[in-house]
Amino acid sequence: MNGLEFDPGFAQHILAFQGTVDYLYADINRFKNFSQRKMKFKMYYKKILEVFNNNLGFYMGCIMWAAYTKTQDEQPILNNPCLGNNYDEDSDSVETDYMIKFAELFAKDVKYFLGENFEFEPNVYKILDCYKEFLKLNKGFTETKNNTDIKLPENINTKNAAKYKNIIDEVLKSGNLSELIKYSNEVIK
Repeated sequence: MNGLEFDPGFAQHILAFQGTVDYLYADINRFKNFSQRKMKFKMYYKKILEVFNNNLGFYMGCIMWAAYTKTQDEQPILNNPCLGNNYDEDSDSVETDYMIKFAELFAKDVKYFLGENFEFEPNVYKILDCYKEFLKLNKGFTETKNNTDIKLPENINTKNAAKYKNIIDEVLKSGNLSELIKYSNEVIK
């Protein structure tokens, strides 16, 4: 093998979370009448969760891929679009920070618009916090030339990292990255 891909195939399956959610909420809020806004929220509820879970699965997949690549013999990282860019911690974590804030506030929106209780599973916050730390440790991958340059948060389990590649390959066949969320307790201690 002449190197390891920076992205094993995730990019084609994700949408910008902030842009998508901002668009959907703008459409909801364009109505003055509460019952119309409530109806729009109800209409977009599943889509919002679907995009959130897919991006959360992307974060989980990135952590799994990094754990796998980190455990391989030293090889160059291929096609790293971040390499050589200037690192700015605040702008690098904008999307992750947005998802964290969204996760904290979404339950209130569900209660307000649908009158239902909602709560994300605790592993959601674990993934978000771990991914944010992962980005910070690696300075947005601006200096990542080889797999040995990758830094993992201390709570990442690399013991079974060889099988992470097979899991990722299977999930990429369906394109449903949210399937990776279920591995959070195995990967993140």
